[in-house]
Amino acid sequence: MRKKAGLALVLSFWLLSFFGGYFLLAQTGKPKVVFKETQFDFGKIKQGEVVIHEFIFRNEGQSPLKINRVTTSCGCTAALVSEKEIAPGKEGRLKVTFDSHGYSDKVVKYIYFDCNDPETPQVELIITATVEVGPAARIELDRYNLDLGISLEGEEASAKFTVKNTGQLELEIDTESPEYSFYVHGRKISFPYRIPAGQSVEFEVRLPAKEGHVGLLRDYLLIKSNDPVRSTLSVFISRYVITREDLRKLFEKYGKVLGIK
Repeated sequence: MRKKAGLALVLSFWLLSFFGGYFLLAQTGKPKVVFKETQFDFGKIKQGEVVIHEFIFRNEGQSPLKINRVTTSCGCTAALVSEKEIAPGKEGRLKVTFDSHGYSDKVVKYIYFDCNDPETPQVELIITATVEVGPAARIELDRYNLDLGISLEGEEASAKFTVKNTGQLELEIDTESPEYSFYVHGRKISFPYRIPAGQSVEFEVRLPAKEGHVGLLRDYLLIKSNDPVRSTLSVFISRYVITREDLRKLFEKYGKVLGIK
């Protein structure tokens, strides 16, 4: 009887140790994220299309997989995970949406999947697409920075830049800088201004005088157009404004050197 009791005790202890260890392993095991694919190509799409793809992943670990966050490389791409926690052996889905407005040709975007997998805490996913654009206006500027040099306080300053329409349709441009004046061939113009396909126009922009503002001044000009890819462009303008007294001192100091009497 004592032998049987001892054997039963040993067997009970062994079973308890085995199942207890198994239970402990199941509780303390690591999650493991595995994606069926980490890249997807939408192929050729029309500009303006909004396309969707689902990345499927699985928790092949022994404890719950927790998704900490999902981020994308730009605002044109959105990502939404089906669940924030995936049990061992279960699948999850990551829905990715790409808005092709304003894009053309080959596009590559990235999605970053952060989770509690200790071996793979972040998975980088990639989506690609070739965005096809039909006939449209295309805006090109000859410069994006205008340096007006030195100007006198209280006087108007001006600079020139060229806009070219490299597209197949008429280009229509406008500006959100009503304080500036614009001229073409010496004549003041109003907006919207239209440029036929394949042609270019030189604009003169005149900046109003700024009383009481001296030193380095920086401004910017916003140009809007019907170009579906580049609908808004920024042109940065800089100038150094001096007072009449500063100008007089400069003449006194450097007049002889420059041969100015």
